[in-house]
Amino acid sequence: MEFKQITDLIKLVSKSNLIEFKLKEGDTEISILTDKHGKSSASQSKPTQKEAPATVPTYAPPPPAPEPVKPAPQPSEKKAPAAEEDAKSDYLEIRSPMVGTFYRSASPDKPPYIKVGDSIEKGDVVCIIEAMKLFNEIESEISGKVAKVLVEDATPVEYDQVLFLIEP
Repeated sequence: MEFKQITDLIKLVSKSNLIEFKLKEGDTEISILTDKHGKSSASQSKPTQKEAPATVPTYAPPPPAPEPVKPAPQPSEKKAPAAEEDAKSDYLEIRSPMVGTFYRSASPDKPPYIKVGDSIEKGDVVCIIEAMKLFNEIESEISGKVAKVLVEDATPVEYDQVLFLIEP
């Protein structure tokens, strides 16, 4: 597994509600524990003095780091759906059917499958989502004109995330 794929995986897991994630691929094994697990363990291990020296140093550093990080994304997440809701009334959406990395074209030297202003038909390939080294062509389930591309090329996407807005 390449370093970029591992960092993308860490970003996806940290954005999710997962407490623990394990992946085994050949001889490589990756295990990711999120801070959600650390907070509950730290609060349980502090009451006894015997456990405090052994466990508090292990769990003390992680809680301060997530606290500043988590409040920042929450306000932006609340603003984004409000903006999307206004746009949703006029447009149809093409959503991600899986978690992975979004690509607008088949390779970096090829043109994107679709651009703003293009007309698409049901069944047209609109992008690729890479998941676990598998490149999945995503086909449109609707017809219309591409109004907006909401995701940057080569960025992680979540399940059911809106990728494109389409004028019917």
